[in-house]
Amino acid sequence: MSQPKGVEAVDRAILILRSFDMHSGKLTLAQIAERTGFYKSTILRLVASLEREGFIVRTQDKSYSLGPELLRLGSLYQRSLKLEEYIRPALKRLLQATGESASFFIRSGEGRSCLFREDSSHTVRDHVVEGETLVLKQGAAGHVLVDYALQLGQDSATVAKGTLPRFSFGERVPDVAASAVPVFGLQHSSTVLIGALTLSGPKSRFTPELCEMMGPHLLREAKALSDILGARITWVD
Repeated sequence: MSQPKGVEAVDRAILILRSFDMHSGKLTLAQIAERTGFYKSTILRLVASLEREGFIVRTQDKSYSLGPELLRLGSLYQRSLKLEEYIRPALKRLLQATGESASFFIRSGEGRSCLFREDSSHTVRDHVVEGETLVLKQGAAGHVLVDYALQLGQDSATVAKGTLPRFSFGERVPDVAASAVPVFGLQHSSTVLIGALTLSGPKSRFTPELCEMMGPHLLREAKALSDILGARITWVD
């Protein structure tokens, strides 16, 4: 069944919002035009509506930044998932056990978003913040989110622990390594992939010994979270 075409003005407004990223929190009209390909007159009409509803704010230097309404909706989204009370303690345990930054990623369109994060106390570490969207098909978490999406819609699933965790070395950022495992849940009586539980840090610290040690910790937390979230998963060696 084909997806409905949608409303062009809404699609364009969304594209304007998506032109902002972690490195470009403030954009000029010309920069938005360059990133979206829209005429400035079109952008001004759409921005007027977005600004009126609090999705975009015009700054004193006549640039634009994202507005507080997005923060409100993002907070509602996190609370509606009811994941934080389960995910956050798991991330803290992983950080304490391994010393490396622990994150939980979900798929966001053609990217992956960091929903929750606990940073390492090391001076040298990778830098990802909650809410940041990264490339989907790079990095250990991205591979997990792509590969295990095949579990969607099944009443139950079998996961081979021997193939986990997934590792990546320098895929997204040359000096960063990561390991990740899938977390499942139950939605509408079907087992679905919820997200990826991830440990990341400098490649220099991801020694064979550390990689071997972090695997059982990741798998233990992923299994416990999947159980809590009602997933019908059989974990096999």
